[in-house]
Amino acid sequence: MTLPWDESSRPTAEPDEDVLEVADLPGAATGQHLVDVHDHYRAELTRLRDVLEQVRAGALGAGAARSELNEMAVRANTWVLGSVCQSYCFALTQHHSMEDAGIFPHLGAEEGGLRAVIDRLGEEHRAIHQLLERVDSALLAMVRTAGELTAVDAAVDALSSALLSHFAYEERELVGPLSRHGFYAGQV
Repeated sequence: MTLPWDESSRPTAEPDEDVLEVADLPGAATGQHLVDVHDHYRAELTRLRDVLEQVRAGALGAGAARSELNEMAVRANTWVLGSVCQSYCFALTQHHSMEDAGIFPHLGAEEGGLRAVIDRLGEEHRAIHQLLERVDSALLAMVRTAGELTAVDAAVDALSSALLSHFAYEERELVGPLSRHGFYAGQV
């Protein structure tokens, strides 16, 4: 899968201070929290892909209440898939917005060596946002084409590849600084 960025051009942080093992830092739980949040998004991405597969197989039931309103399983399944995707996309957008607006400026102020990394992470957030919009557009097209999943598959594959790459890079570069400085001034 082609990524919307060149991984080999990613900058690496140059810490301003002596670096200890993350586990030895007083804020180690803060750095681990980023990994935990990303693990949640990874699990939700797996769930999204599972819902997509169930819709494809026609195996996902819409529940008794919805079955009274929707006689066609494809229509109900499309609605369920759209709901799962919308929730995931919204939560991920909020997560990136919070990082861009608050966490990244704080870390950049604390460690000047992170500035290039933070700029790159912001660029990747914008690229991921475009991929989220592509998923949304594919879902809309799916509704218009009576459940054709090809475009949704391609959009979710592109999003999956980008997110997994982005999360690994962000964790590699930010777990240490978060463990040293926290999410905001005075946390650690």
